[in-house]
Amino acid sequence: MQTRDVVTRAEWDAELRLFLQKEKALQQQRDALAAQRRQLPWYPITTDYRFDSENGEVGLAELFAGRSQLLVWHFMFAADWEEGCPSCSFWADQYSPAVPHLAARDVSLVAVSTAPVSVLSAYKRRMGWAFPWVSCSDNGFNRECAATFSAADVASGDSLYNHGTIPPAGEEMPGLSVFALDEQGAVYRTYATYARGLDALNGAYQQLDLVPKGRDEGRLDYPMAWLKRRDAYGDA
Repeated sequence: MQTRDVVTRAEWDAELRLFLQKEKALQQQRDALAAQRRQLPWYPITTDYRFDSENGEVGLAELFAGRSQLLVWHFMFAADWEEGCPSCSFWADQYSPAVPHLAARDVSLVAVSTAPVSVLSAYKRRMGWAFPWVSCSDNGFNRECAATFSAADVASGDSLYNHGTIPPAGEEMPGLSVFALDEQGAVYRTYATYARGLDALNGAYQQLDLVPKGRDEGRLDYPMAWLKRRDAYGDA
């Protein structure tokens, strides 16, 4: 690790006070952007999507669990995979603790994957997770949400992912969709984010950004080449 300039405590305090102004400005921009996000238009979900859950078949409206807002994490876990995506698992490690706090603000959280629910449940037990996780199998839900693609989609190289800005790297891609349920039972999709848009929702990454080495991924073959599932690090 390269040492930075070494200064006195008074000089250090002065530098951080100057930097704090930049952080405050960025936070104000983020607050303004969040307010604009909440004013984005919605579109209605007209398909009666059905999901396999640990308690049987459920519809999209039932995933709200009596609340009016729903976060759906599109977790990469294809039908023929033995394990969930390591990167999605990295994000999912923070879901369970957040569930009761979200519920207190009228928000439910659920993960959705194409793998069978029995496989998802076994992996959830292995990882010690408690959040709801359902299988969309081949019902078209993940395709509507641009998180699952056909082999032909991937081979075409067309920009179909991340709101049509980049090609999908595989048939399963990560994403987060937000839904609202009105008093008449109609479901609306209100927001979606993918790729680097998910970055700010990973608490471990945000903490790594604070330390001297940062994420320290620059010399790796790809950014998350270091990543393992939580139970695979051993004593590291």
